[in-house]
Amino acid sequence: MTIYNPPLQDIRFVLDEIAELADLCTLESFSHVDSDTVDGALAESARLMVDKVAPTNGPGDVEGSVWHEDGTVTTPPGFIDAYQKYVEAGWGAVAFEPEYGGAGFPWVVGLALQEMLTTANMAFSLCPLLTQGAIDAISHHSDEIQREIYLPKMITGEWTGTMNLTEPQAGSDVGALRAKAEPNDDGSWSITGQKIFITWGEHDMADNIIHLVLARTPGAPPGTKGISCFIVPKYLVNDDGSLGEENDLRCVSIEHKLGIHASPTCVMAYGDNGGAKGFLIGEENMGMRYMFTMMNNARLSVGLEGLAIAERSYQQSAEYARERLQGRAVGAEPGESSPIIEHADVRRMLLTMKSHIEAMRGLLYLDAANLDRAKHGADDASRENAADLAALLTPISKAWSTDLGCELTGLGVQIFGGMGFVEETGVAQHLRDARIAPIYEGTNGIQAIDLVLRKLPMKGGAVVSGFLDHMGALEADLAAAGGDFVGLGKALNSSLGELRAATTWFLEKSSAPNEALAGATPYLRLFGNVIGGWVLAKLALAASAGEYDEAFAEEKLVCARYYADSVLPLSPGLHQVSTAGSSDLFALDASQF
Repeated sequence: MTIYNPPLQDIRFVLDEIAELADLCTLESFSHVDSDTVDGALAESARLMVDKVAPTNGPGDVEGSVWHEDGTVTTPPGFIDAYQKYVEAGWGAVAFEPEYGGAGFPWVVGLALQEMLTTANMAFSLCPLLTQGAIDAISHHSDEIQREIYLPKMITGEWTGTMNLTEPQAGSDVGALRAKAEPNDDGSWSITGQKIFITWGEHDMADNIIHLVLARTPGAPPGTKGISCFIVPKYLVNDDGSLGEENDLRCVSIEHKLGIHASPTCVMAYGDNGGAKGFLIGEENMGMRYMFTMMNNARLSVGLEGLAIAERSYQQSAEYARERLQGRAVGAEPGESSPIIEHADVRRMLLTMKSHIEAMRGLLYLDAANLDRAKHGADDASRENAADLAALLTPISKAWSTDLGCELTGLGVQIFGGMGFVEETGVAQHLRDARIAPIYEGTNGIQAIDLVLRKLPMKGGAVVSGFLDHMGALEADLAAAGGDFVGLGKALNSSLGELRAATTWFLEKSSAPNEALAGATPYLRLFGNVIGGWVLAKLALAASAGEYDEAFAEEKLVCARYYADSVLPLSPGLHQVSTAGSSDLFALDASQF
């Protein structure tokens, strides 16, 4: 069962009602984008994902990418053809600047296209995702010559890109890296060292691979303050733009992983034969700052992986539940087996999946839309406000969504029962693939730390309090709508009260960081849950406004009501554990664990 049906109506609904796409398109940068153009792009991209990319997901998992002794990597059958079709269609270029060949669409539209790509095949999608991050870093921090050399081919997807941070002794502690860069007489640098966990570091789908490599220059200060960033292409580029000689770098192995088998996770060796030629981006010792340009957008894209994998698992689980006959449902005729979708517990699991998927989509698209407004807003104040909100939402987008990706794909396996544990059904792959996302781009614990220590204190707490007020304002609209919406408003207001109280506690603990760190992860979960309730209530209210058909409006209301009854009531418990402090965590000696 490998069928994928892109949820175009739901995607467009969230673009309209949460991202407020129509308002975005009034900005000067997006004046060429209209509703029909977006609909056309979504529909055409969906067709490619269904026809070319989604069918490679299961076989790619079985076949995997293969490393060869000469350092090359062969991707699974169908990947090269699917990637060429993706490049020919120009989908990777949609949200990038027209100056270098992009279409100049809002980033949130690019994210919607990326959702379908990731749902179709997460392992495949990681190649464009890493390229996207490299494009961001070069766009923001390179000089014009470097941009002219690399961006046009990377934006089309003819060349792909990577991030090279991690080393064997330096995981999340990037400041411990040892890779070196020595200056050459021609202005280039000789790069030596080894990097691990380099996603799509070597493959056979593109003509060139542009590695962004962190390394230390002579005399650089220790830690993260002494890291510089270099462009290190697989093939050097001649003055006329053609590809020149192969650079001194090599993939020495690929990892054998729990999931995403088709995505080659490479160990890269630089400079075994004297030094790989690299080109400094910007200034020396600014590499971590530049790399964060990649990482922050990448964190949103990784959050999207949680949504995408959950969507694929949900679709497969719902189809199976409609077809699988087992047991007799309440009210069914004696002696007859019922589709398992008629059993209450299976419906509970499906509705849990469905409601959380819609909540995640709302959060992620809201985050992306604020990145658009931060860059293209009409004035300084609106750009600053949007940038602040995006900064607040990004760790929640990444961690909450990827944690849910694991939980919801686990429910998918449970719905399948014993057959879910059997690889041939394909549903176990989603759980295996999803598990890397909470680790990518800063583990989810790091995201929680970022939230409580860096993001909550922004502007003295004004950013977070302003967003909580914004969510709270929805209660009046829900009350005015009457009926079930009144209950949604009360549930949202109650959970917001718990979140406000917990937020105040964290803001007061700035002088006792261990107290805040102890509860950071459950606090992030509380925050994500409340945002999810707000998103679903907002969507249900919009769907009831008369512009959507009755069945669609009912679907949104049921999701919001179920979430308000089953998820938001967890808020007091999450508040309590978030603010429990650190005493118990440090009560045992390390040897007692």
